[in-house]
Amino acid sequence: MVFLAEHFVRSPQWTWYILFYFFFAGIAGGAYLVGTLLRLSGDARDEPAARVAFYVCLPATLICPILLTADLGVSWWKFWHMMVDVTPGDTGLNFKYWSPMSVGVWALLVFGFFVTVSAVDAWMRNRGGGIIPMLVNRAFNIIGAIVAIFIASYTGVLLSVSNQPVWSDTWVLGGLFLASGLSGSAALIALLIRNRPDAGFSLGRLHQADGYFSVLELALIIVFFITVGAAGALARELPWLPLWAVAVAGVAGSLVEARGHMRMRAEGGSGTVAGVRLDTVVVSVLVLLGVLALRAAVIFSAQ
Repeated sequence: MVFLAEHFVRSPQWTWYILFYFFFAGIAGGAYLVGTLLRLSGDARDEPAARVAFYVCLPATLICPILLTADLGVSWWKFWHMMVDVTPGDTGLNFKYWSPMSVGVWALLVFGFFVTVSAVDAWMRNRGGGIIPMLVNRAFNIIGAIVAIFIASYTGVLLSVSNQPVWSDTWVLGGLFLASGLSGSAALIALLIRNRPDAGFSLGRLHQADGYFSVLELALIIVFFITVGAAGALARELPWLPLWAVAVAGVAGSLVEARGHMRMRAEGGSGTVAGVRLDTVVVSVLVLLGVLALRAAVIFSAQ
């Protein structure tokens, strides 16, 4: 006997504001984590790429509250009320640990602090300075990376704790969004450093890391369909199969590129620079489209 999940809430009717909020949150969290891993690799040649990663985090993080505010349809002053209680006689921080939305807003604020400090420090280091000693900087990055993991996976967890069909029918959305965000951020960083000789050393490493992230993402996509199917909600995904095809194409492109770089490394060769650049552009764009398509398929299939 098959027991189908029951749902009792109205669709939130989310539009592209939330879609891109989820996209940029995944890129921001993933980029910070990738930048931290590059810095902790122990090879000084990875430092230029790590700084690019921290640069990526700043605009990606800044756009998140703008999109969230636009979707809520409230003014910045009302958005401020979500964080600070201005009620006479009851002023103070408006943090509600039982509210996923409140936790997410505060986590984004804390993450913004780490992102801003790391981006400014990276900018200073490119000019021969730095606002934090490197040893302390690594510890700072590790703490920031923990917050980044939360930011990159939080949007998926937020969906899972709802009572919407599809979203609440599976437990993999947090991990799926994290793996997808890591893959997309690695692809974006690779795209940005492809013409930088000082960061060229990290190009192959980023593609290889993207391959590992994509393996995890593909495994979680399979689990997603299994769990949603077991809950009897698989029919909701059928109209969105073209978007899932784009997501899988991004995963496939990442795996092909990662395999190519692994083979080049094993053979001790570097390949033609032009060929690597062409592959990087095509694969990175395909991966980023896949990251966006995956989130669109998940969000809109439940509405």
